[in-house]
Amino acid sequence: MSDFLSYLSGLVWNQYFIYGFLLIGLGFTIATKFVQVTHLRDMVRLTFSRDSSESGISSFQAISLSLGSRVGTGNIAGVATAIALGGPGAVFWMWLMAFFGAATSFIEVTLAQIFKSEQNGKYRGGAPYYIDKGLGFRKFAVTYAIVAIIAKGLMLMNIQSNTVALGFEEAFGINRIFVGLFLVGVLILVVYGGVKRIARTAEAIVPFMVVGYLVLCLVIIIANFGQIPEVFTLIFSSAFGAQATFGGMVGSAIAWGVQRGFFSNAAGSGGETFEGAAAEVSHPAKQGLVQSFAVYMDTWVICTMTAFVILITGMYNVEEAGVSNVPGVVAGPANVQLAIDSVFTGFGSAFLAIALLFFCFTTMLSYYYKAETSLMYLNSIKRIPLMDSLLKFGIIVFALIGSIVSAENAWTIGDIGLGSMGYLNVIAIVLLARVSLKALKDYDEQKKAGLDPVFDPVKLGIRNADFWEHQNPYIDKKEDGNKNSRSDENRSE
Repeated sequence: MSDFLSYLSGLVWNQYFIYGFLLIGLGFTIATKFVQVTHLRDMVRLTFSRDSSESGISSFQAISLSLGSRVGTGNIAGVATAIALGGPGAVFWMWLMAFFGAATSFIEVTLAQIFKSEQNGKYRGGAPYYIDKGLGFRKFAVTYAIVAIIAKGLMLMNIQSNTVALGFEEAFGINRIFVGLFLVGVLILVVYGGVKRIARTAEAIVPFMVVGYLVLCLVIIIANFGQIPEVFTLIFSSAFGAQATFGGMVGSAIAWGVQRGFFSNAAGSGGETFEGAAAEVSHPAKQGLVQSFAVYMDTWVICTMTAFVILITGMYNVEEAGVSNVPGVVAGPANVQLAIDSVFTGFGSAFLAIALLFFCFTTMLSYYYKAETSLMYLNSIKRIPLMDSLLKFGIIVFALIGSIVSAENAWTIGDIGLGSMGYLNVIAIVLLARVSLKALKDYDEQKKAGLDPVFDPVKLGIRNADFWEHQNPYIDKKEDGNKNSRSDENRSE
C-alpha cells in the first residue's frame, strides 16, 4: 500500500506540475504588476478590519480561519521534511513559492468574492462557485467540489490528527488512540456549532498560538544570533548548488521547497478561497489582498522561524547529501523538539505537543468548513439526502484513523489530495484571471479618486456576480452618500 501511494503521489507531483506552478505564479505577479509588493500597506491595514454582519464574517475572522488552515503541521513537520529531503536550499524555494503564491492567492480569493452567494443567510463561495459562475463549466465545478470534499474532509484531515497523536505520544507517552478520541470529541462540539462558532474559535486561538510559537522561536534564534549570517549563506548557496555538501541537490531543493511550500500556504489549490468568500467587504479586491498577506504570514514568517530554529541549531539530517547531525531521528516535529531542547532543556517535547494541538486542531476546523461549503455547492444544484451527516461521520472517522496510521502514509495521502485540487484550480484561475485583474484595476482607480472602493460588476461588464448585482448593500450606501453630497451642493448654491 505504501508503495502504491508513493507512486500516485509521484504522478501528481511531477516536475512539470512543480515548475509550471512557479511559472503561473510568476505570470500572475507580472499581470497584477506585483500586487503583493505595491499593495503591501493595504494588505496590512485591511487584515485587521472587524466589519462583519449576520451573513458574513470579518476580514480578520476570515484571515484567522485561513491561517487556521495554513498554520498547521506543514509549518513544523513540513519544513523539517523539506530540509531533510531537499537540503537547506529548499527553504529558499519555499520563500519564492510564497512570493509568487501571494499573487496567485490574490487572483483566486478575489474571484471567490466576486462569485460568492448567500445561502441560508450566510455567505458561501470558493473555487466551485467561480468555476460554475465564471466559466460556466458546471461539471468541472462539481468535479472540483467532490475532490475538495474528499481531500479536505478526509485525506488531509488524517495528517493533522496523526501529527498531534505522535506529538503527545512522544512527549507524554499517551496512546495515540486516546489522543484521536479526544480530538474527535472536541471536533464534534465545534463542528455542530456552525461556521460562526468555527470563525470565533479560530479568531480566539490562532493569534495566541502563532504569537506563542514565534516568541519561542525568536528566543532560540537570538540565543544563536551570531550564526544567522551563516544560515542565510547556507540557504542561498544550497538553493543554487554553490555549497559543496548540497551542490548536487538543486533539483531536490526546488521540488521539495515548492511541494512543502504549497502544502503550507496552499495558494493556488483553491482551498483557501472558501473562507475568503465568507468575508464582509465592500470590494472583492480587499479580501484578495488580505488573503495574500496570509501567505506571507504563513511562509515568510512562521515557516522561516521553524527553518531557522532547525538550521541554526543543526538539528537536521539530509540523507541524499550524507549529512547526519541527529542520527536515528525521522524528519518531522522531532527536529523542532530537539532544537527547542538545545536552549530549553527538557521543554521541547511538551511545548511542541501542545503547540501542535492548537495548530492542527484549528486546521481541522478549517478543513471541515471547506468540505461543508463544497457540499453546500453540490446541494444548491441537487439536494443529496443524508450527505451532510455522512460528511460529518467521514471526517470523524478519518480524524480517528489518522491518529493511528503511519506518518509516511498520512503525508502521502494528503499530498495526493492537495495536489489534485491544485491541478483543477490552476486551470480555472488561469482562465478567469482577467476578471480579478478588472477588479484590481477598479479598486486602484477608486482609491486614487479618494474613495473607499465599492464593487459594481455591471459597470465592469462582469456577468453572473449575482450577490453583487442583487444583494450588494454597499451600492445603496454609496448611492445614498452621493445623494447627500448632491443635496449639500444644492444647499451651498
